[in-house]
Amino acid sequence: MKFNKSIAITAALVCASATFVVVAARAGGDKVVFPENYDKGVLYTTVDRADNKQYRELYTSAAAVAAAKKGEPMPDGTVITLVQYAAKLDAAGNPEKDANGRFIKTNILAYTVMEKRKGWGAEYPDTQRNGEWEYQAFKADKTPNAAANLTACFNCHKPLDAKHDFLFSFERMSKAP
Repeated sequence: MKFNKSIAITAALVCASATFVVVAARAGGDKVVFPENYDKGVLYTTVDRADNKQYRELYTSAAAVAAAKKGEPMPDGTVITLVQYAAKLDAAGNPEKDANGRFIKTNILAYTVMEKRKGWGAEYPDTQRNGEWEYQAFKADKTPNAAANLTACFNCHKPLDAKHDFLFSFERMSKAP
């Protein structure tokens, strides 16, 4: 059998094109991977959530904090990681508090991650789009939570203004040390 160079080149281009289409067609939370070194970033706020008995920590990069301090949108590549911990409960099932009146964290329950990349979000209708943000939920073992309702993330953040880049914690980030 004689090797046909043009067939080999065509086959390679078809394979490369198919791979590009698969990658380009990736949507939603699938774009966001677990940020392994999130805790090397800035812990810019903590939150006690009485409604679900959780203690939460929010991490991001120093560049994101610097942008917030200037009142600017988050830079491309910003990742915000929310770590959800169970609060320590007393015998009556109420969260115990430390000497500062804050919930005492115990085991990690889950992670929620927001990531901003240039061009992301274009596939969403304007009624849902949060700028260039994507969301993903991860289980305590850092694997994606396929049962998570990521649409709820978009719907919850949508009413926030673009000036604060659709972030509930923009103000807290702008005051981080």
